[in-house]
Amino acid sequence: MQNTIKAVIFDMDGVLIESEHLWRRAMILGFREFDMILSEDDCRKTMGLRIGEVIDQWLLHFKKQTVSSKELENRIIALLLELIEESGTFIQGIPALLAFCREKKLKIGLATSSSVLLMNAVLKKLDLLNELDAALSAEFMPYGKPHPEVFLLCAEKLEIPPQQCLVIEDSINGVIAAKAAQMKVIAVPDDEHVTIAGFAVADYKLLNMQEVLALFKTLFS
Repeated sequence: MQNTIKAVIFDMDGVLIESEHLWRRAMILGFREFDMILSEDDCRKTMGLRIGEVIDQWLLHFKKQTVSSKELENRIIALLLELIEESGTFIQGIPALLAFCREKKLKIGLATSSSVLLMNAVLKKLDLLNELDAALSAEFMPYGKPHPEVFLLCAEKLEIPPQQCLVIEDSINGVIAAKAAQMKVIAVPDDEHVTIAGFAVADYKLLNMQEVLALFKTLFS
């Protein structure tokens, strides 16, 4: 594989930035302001989907026809931006992994289901605005993950064939999207999702970014 992979494409939330717990907090706070109660487990059920899709699902569940999806989305994003600015940090091991990719002359991409506003805020917070070769949000695409479009367009922007791209993902939807794009995939699910059988479709399933770096060192030696 080392002779064919020319680019590494990262998911953002839960892969580059330690943000899944911040997402859940913003969701719970935002929905509560509109008199809807979500639990941490409820938030985990929609992991990897675009925020608009998540909100529409829950508005249908709660039968809240009087609540504006866009108003709720804007409030949740505002809360999340505050939380990221306050406490957003790299996933442990990501700086070393990015440095290794640059050392090996691998192109680096980002393909996220999060909004453009949020993506740019994260890149600014992590000081990555000028460190990536391509960064794409699925916000305005017809379909989000598990549809492969965001990965295919990222590969196009990187000017690398999809078959020569390796994706790092933490969600089932992201893994499915990357495989549908004909890319190699490393799944790094968090502790709460690691036992989900669906991750078996990934080319590798690892526990953390230190294990990913160790794998890279064997693949790209």
